[in-house]
Amino acid sequence: MDLAQLRLSYTFAGLTESDLNPDPVKQFEIWMQQAITSEIREPNAMTLATAARDGRPSARTVLLKDFDERGFVFYTNYESQKARDLADNSHACLLFFWKELERQVRIDGTVTRVSRAESDEYFHTRPLGSQIGAWASIQSSVIPDREWLEAKVQHFASEFGETVPLPDNWGGYRVAPHTLEFWQGRPSRLHDRLRYRKDTPGWVVERLSP
Repeated sequence: MDLAQLRLSYTFAGLTESDLNPDPVKQFEIWMQQAITSEIREPNAMTLATAARDGRPSARTVLLKDFDERGFVFYTNYESQKARDLADNSHACLLFFWKELERQVRIDGTVTRVSRAESDEYFHTRPLGSQIGAWASIQSSVIPDREWLEAKVQHFASEFGETVPLPDNWGGYRVAPHTLEFWQGRPSRLHDRLRYRKDTPGWVVERLSP
């Protein structure tokens, strides 16, 4: 297996300062809509990177469920590894990679919980099986086997029926961005990297070396 010889040349498009919307959230919306229109599978999938109190990093893929000028929202179990990290260190990074468009977006920011009302509203838009799964899963914990998990699902399905309450240990987080970097692949690894940096009262756009 010769991984060193695996190469692609990025030729899809370029990215100049004049291409950008002055508002980074609007620019993200434009790129997200283009990813959706391109029929990329799960364009809202993003890598969430966190770090524990001792600095040990951790990363996983989660799904973006909402965004606006306040930040970018995802939902999870509040007792998971990511939640424990965020309790110790509220800084996190999000990374979207849309390989079909040869694009990445990286967002650094500070994370806070969304309101209980927001979590409850979103929770009850989820499929019934996902609602029950939120009760059954002790996320990031060691469990005996698959059968144990399926028994928990059956237990809560019987207990709740069609009306599942929001678990106390489940809800959303919002990443309020400090920087947003828009990356467009270019030939010879001379990629375009344009970063919005928060600078009161607005944003400064900077070009980064590839």
